[in-house]
Amino acid sequence: MWLGENQRFLGLDLGTKTIGLALSDAGRKIATPYATLARKKLKDDAAELARIAAKEGVGGLVLGLPVNMDGTEGPRCQASRSFARNLAPLLPLPLSFWDERLSTVAVQRMMVEADLSRARRAELVDKLAAGYILQAYLDWLQGQAATQSESP
Repeated sequence: MWLGENQRFLGLDLGTKTIGLALSDAGRKIATPYATLARKKLKDDAAELARIAAKEGVGGLVLGLPVNMDGTEGPRCQASRSFARNLAPLLPLPLSFWDERLSTVAVQRMMVEADLSRARRAELVDKLAAGYILQAYLDWLQGQAATQSESP
């Protein structure tokens, strides 16, 4: 996905009750957990995402796609794709999907190892998962750029 100079990515970890958010830096190398939004009506969610995008200089979205471990797409994938389809006319930013398999598990494990309380883990998990998803996407982009610069 092509972005303008100094534009950032907004990573989204879509849940049934919340949306975890993460922002990239302007150089698009580092993802930082940003916030967790309580889900409301799509129109309200889109308005809040648009406000954040305008405030933070976001030029593109990366939405986690909860693919099953065997690579198939189940109801959660369908819900994410539907969310993206319905969001597009309300928030006209380019959107990429990113396979988020095991992102929440990895984040949960990290928080347990850090000895965070159950309440603190519940508070942080969505935005940390969004950061995990967005960082994986940014790392992939860096790999793509390196591959292209090596081509003759």
